[in-house]
Formats: sequence, structure tokens, C-alpha cells
Amino acid sequence: MATELVRLLTVRGETLAVAESLTGGLVAAEITGVPGASRVFRGSVTAYATELKHELLGVDATLLAQRGAVDPQVAGQMAAGVRKALGADWGIATTGVAGPDPQDGQPVGTVYVAVDGPLTARAGSAGGGKVEALRLNGSRAEIRMESVRSVLAVLLQQLAGEQTGNERAQDTERNGGF
Repeated sequence: MATELVRLLTVRGETLAVAESLTGGLVAAEITGVPGASRVFRGSVTAYATELKHELLGVDATLLAQRGAVDPQVAGQMAAGVRKALGADWGIATTGVAGPDPQDGQPVGTVYVAVDGPLTARAGSAGGGKVEALRLNGSRAEIRMESVRSVLAVLLQQLAGEQTGNERAQDTERNGGF
């Protein structure tokens, strides 16, 4: 999935920044493991501590105080904040509870992934664009890895949804008509 993401962003001439909490750098590692990622990957912020989400990513302090870090609006603001902070076309974010204990009143397996990009900005969407709520089962490692897969999948969906018919035709031609 990361390979396809890097390919699509390269073709489009767009860049990506990542904000992570529960995944602790796994999203960035997945992307940078792809040859050529340096053409599209701007960087990442691993804001594990709640106050860093405000200080580094601009997440609203009142929202964090009232709702905690495991919240859909927080995820959206993280994605928008990292996009702005690192000067990228797209920002993605993960926040949630990998376990072993609940956090901010949320059970283990509660995860929010978010995407913020040109499409969501044009649509006038506030607070981070697309956010998906996940309810994951499994071990801490499984929850973290599924969170990585999920945030990459949401971004791929956004990119595919934004592609015009002309871009699709050009892409099909480059790939031998398949």
C-alpha cells in the first residue's frame, strides 16, 4: 500500500507529512521503506504526549482538555497541523488506544485516522477533512499495525477520489492499458 501511495504522490507531484500518536513512527517507517519516498515524504511528528499535540501540531488546547487525545476532531486537527507545519500537500494522522489500558475514557482498540489535503481544503471542510473511526481488536502490536494500514488506505481513497478522468486515462496508458 505504501508503494502505491508513493507512486501516486510522485505522479501527481504532491507531498505528504505524517502526525502520529499511538503508531509511534510506524506510518513514517512504512512510507520511508519505499524506494523513492524522499520525492514525496516531507517528514513526520510523533506527538505521543498529549501536550505535544497542541504545542507541535496546533491541536486546540481546550479540545484536548475537554475530550482528551483520543477523539475524531483531535485526529483531524493533527492531520491539518502537520500538513501546515511541514509544508505538505497532504497530512495524515493517527491517534487512539493500543492498550493495554483504556485512555481518556476510551477502550483499547479505539482509533481515529485522518487525512487533510487539497481536496478537503477546497471543499471548505474544517478541522482536518476526512476522519475515520476504527474499533480494532487484537494485541497492542496488531492494533498499531492495523492503524498504519488504515490511515494509508484512507489517503489512497482520497487520492483515487480526486483523480480526474484525464489523469486516470494517462495513468492507464503509462501502465500498459491495464
